[in-house]
Amino acid sequence: MHATLTVDEDEVRVDFTGTSGCSQKGINVPLNYATAYTVFALRCIVGSDIPNNAGSLEPFKVSGPKGCILNAQHPVPVAMRHTLGQMTPDLVLGCLHQALPDRVLAEGASCMFDLPMRHAPEVAANGGREFAIEPVHNGGTGARPHSDGLSATAYPSGVFGSQVEITEAVAPVTIWRRELRSDSGGPGKYRGGLGQRIEMTSSNDAPFIVFLSVERLKNPAQGRMAGLHGGPGRIRIKSRLEDIPGKGELRVEPGEYLIFDTPGGGGFGNPSERESGKVALDVERGLVSLEEAVRVYNYPVKS
Repeated sequence: MHATLTVDEDEVRVDFTGTSGCSQKGINVPLNYATAYTVFALRCIVGSDIPNNAGSLEPFKVSGPKGCILNAQHPVPVAMRHTLGQMTPDLVLGCLHQALPDRVLAEGASCMFDLPMRHAPEVAANGGREFAIEPVHNGGTGARPHSDGLSATAYPSGVFGSQVEITEAVAPVTIWRRELRSDSGGPGKYRGGLGQRIEMTSSNDAPFIVFLSVERLKNPAQGRMAGLHGGPGRIRIKSRLEDIPGKGELRVEPGEYLIFDTPGGGGFGNPSERESGKVALDVERGLVSLEEAVRVYNYPVKS
């Protein structure tokens, strides 16, 4: 994706010229969706104290060539538009960072770990339990210019993460682990928010299908102002050697443990400037391992 941001006396314009064309997959984004997330990012920095209304939103204009992946045209598929659409704020905030480097937060996980799941086809044919759910899990937000990022928090979507008890009540799965990922928050004067690890299996000895369309597995959230990147996401089956790609259909067999790690947010500011007391508290709480604290923050090891 590519964006150009220009500011005139009475208008802020974002243009997506140079962005790649549409995909045959459903990750294409209609312009109204891209516009909503673009303006959201702008309003987080520009006039953030002014309520949203027709007047305050009027100066913000968003455009892109028809047929680019952020201005999808009928009949291209757009069912998974959140995958790239929710990355748009990081793109726009990157533009703003060039003009206002001390006011723009670092990149975050951004795209939700939205995991549609359902029974395998033969389960229904054999009279087994049918289900279809779409649990949502989140990674960490980027560190802010004056504070750490938020862990396991949806930004920019604001969607509340699915609860273990509810998921297990409506679907035949057991969630064995849900915890924050130590060291996944990008180091910095202000640390990025942590991602989380979730581990689940089938609870009724029947296979199930997961439809994957997530981001930040190969390209982790970048830090700003010398802050370091957050931990990338990861999807795997415990008994298999290879990691699972972020997009596609995944079949989980009975007894297999599905493990997915959501990404961490990037750090803000040089890690050497982080207060030693904050590093010590992170280590005490298990948010940063002792080894990482020594390596990145020069944390003193007690003899």
